[in-house]
Amino acid sequence: MKDIEQIISRLRELGIDVSTGDVENRYRLLVDRFQVPPREAQRSVLNYYLKEKGIALPARKSEQVKINQIREPGRWVDLEAKVLSLFDSPSPAISQAGILGDETGNIRFVKWAKSGQPDLVEGKSYLLRNLVTDEFQGRFSVKINRSTEISELGRDIESVMLPQSSADYRVSDIRGPGQWINLRAKVVQLWEPSSESIQQQGLLGDETGVVRFVKWAKSGQPDLVEGRSYLLRNLVTDEFQGRFSVKINRSTVIEETEEPIEVSLNRRISGAIVDIQKGSGLIKRCPTCRRPLSKGICAEHGKVEGVYDLRVKAAIDDGLIVQDILINRERVEELIGLTMDQAKEMAMEALDHEVVLALIEEKLIGRYFEVTGPVRDRYLLVDSIKEMAFSEDDLSLLVSRAEGL
Repeated sequence: MKDIEQIISRLRELGIDVSTGDVENRYRLLVDRFQVPPREAQRSVLNYYLKEKGIALPARKSEQVKINQIREPGRWVDLEAKVLSLFDSPSPAISQAGILGDETGNIRFVKWAKSGQPDLVEGKSYLLRNLVTDEFQGRFSVKINRSTEISELGRDIESVMLPQSSADYRVSDIRGPGQWINLRAKVVQLWEPSSESIQQQGLLGDETGVVRFVKWAKSGQPDLVEGRSYLLRNLVTDEFQGRFSVKINRSTVIEETEEPIEVSLNRRISGAIVDIQKGSGLIKRCPTCRRPLSKGICAEHGKVEGVYDLRVKAAIDDGLIVQDILINRERVEELIGLTMDQAKEMAMEALDHEVVLALIEEKLIGRYFEVTGPVRDRYLLVDSIKEMAFSEDDLSLLVSRAEGL
């Protein structure tokens, strides 16, 4: 592999003889098990052997560049740029992520949590020395690491937010952060801003679902009106704790439209049930507030004589995301072919409620279903669920695709 070959080549240039297998094992451990980005893993493995031999790398030379001159990964550069926007961190390994800009363009930046560097401030301009360039899916970025030098400039860097090529999306098409999209949607609901940096926030919706939106106070954009429909060009998608959102920034184009948009508060997802969560099966609820009991105790009403119920809390994976779902008694009975009275009898005979949970796991885990329903907090509340049947042609196609990976 190229990264491993580069590590070995660099070490041998410095007179360090290493085992290829040992280098590969260390690299694979970081990348495959701990999900460290390949270039960061490469640097970490190289530093391990250098420290072991007590060798210091010669100082790298960085060069002053403009953003539009960044055209390759693995380059050390100095950059004068303005922080145009900040994103929610996509990983605990990253302390900050956002977009830098100068008069020639924009570029995404990442600051590693282990770098020990101070946070950048949105709207401020900096001289950043010893950045490392990177590339993912054809898009360049810069990384702030331990050796980066950060100096705030006493002047403002002229810059504009230049969108990368945006495409027409529906709400259900949003599958990751950092995408530039166009969205035709209706303002379903507005909320009070959660911070001074936010001018507006709320829910946008179309026929496929709803998504949270944020309009930055510095965007200079007009306010959206609850109940009205808009064509929003050059939105940026974001993600926090598994939930997607869209951001209105300086480059967003907002056009009100008279076209009626029917908003669906339901979501449809097709995939395999991969986990049955704690709190599933035959449970007891408070007869007053219907809350599930914990060891016979209701959080609101204390120790009570509970009433039985059946439910399933599960996770369904469509190949792109994992969605938590909640299935009520009626649909659980249909799915597992067991009424609640039969489940109670089964549990009493075994003197253990877990036998019902085991049956549910046997019937559901690993099977494919299509579910629909509204999303509340982290759960999709299942209104309908049906098992997906695959034809021989479908199975043959899946096998052939797998063999081609």
